Amino acid sequence: MEKTNDGYHIPTEPPIEVKPWTTVMDIDGDKAYRIDHPVTDQERYEMCGLRQSYYKLSSEDYLKAGKCQELLYWDSNTKYCGVCGGLMHFDTPISKKCEQCGKEIWPQLATAVIVLVRKEDKVLLVHAKNFRTDFYGLVAGFVETGETLEEAVHREVMEETGLHIKNLVYFASQPWPYPCGLMVGFMADYDGGKIHLQRSELSKGSWFDKDHLPQIPEKLSIARQLIDHWLEEQNN
Repeated sequence: MEKTNDGYHIPTEPPIEVKPWTTVMDIDGDKAYRIDHPVTDQERYEMCGLRQSYYKLSSEDYLKAGKCQELLYWDSNTKYCGVCGGLMHFDTPISKKCEQCGKEIWPQLATAVIVLVRKEDKVLLVHAKNFRTDFYGLVAGFVETGETLEEAVHREVMEETGLHIKNLVYFASQPWPYPCGLMVGFMADYDGGKIHLQRSELSKGSWFDKDHLPQIPEKLSIARQLIDHWLEEQNN
């Protein structure tokens, strides 16, 4: 990131001299560069991970940085054609073409659903085994082939908690470039059952009221947006 008098911005030029093989992404006129070592000797620039940049960049710049990171990740994982093994080269800013057979490919998104489940004045929160800290989040999971978003929500809630839900309502969606996801958020009401956690996925889970919440996700996630929206409902 580049430090300026009015905050932080994505640099318009690379912070160091880039080598000929350095990947350059041009997204709506903004360029992203892959450099081979951290920049630590220039006061004008600050190295910062994408998650942390959410709290320093504008929303617009954070989304652009996320898109660039997704494309860089995709580029590094699509060097060769899956049909003939030929080298893949960028054909447009968001597509590649095989130099041998001409096959074209585009970035693939891993679509996931996430849902806030309400029961009277309480909310269902769970702790997944892959969480790095002790915060609680919402039931979430990837959409399977041949499945609608709504079907995925019902399936994930049943598989992970053993609960039935109703009144499923779309909330919002969010790009999730960690590394290449799209989160689709919903709200729903409890419709029956007792909590039986899927132990292979979850370590803890329970109903919580607004005055006794555990540690919840950080601001950048749609999980936090859903929880904050629920808290606003409870306070009104």
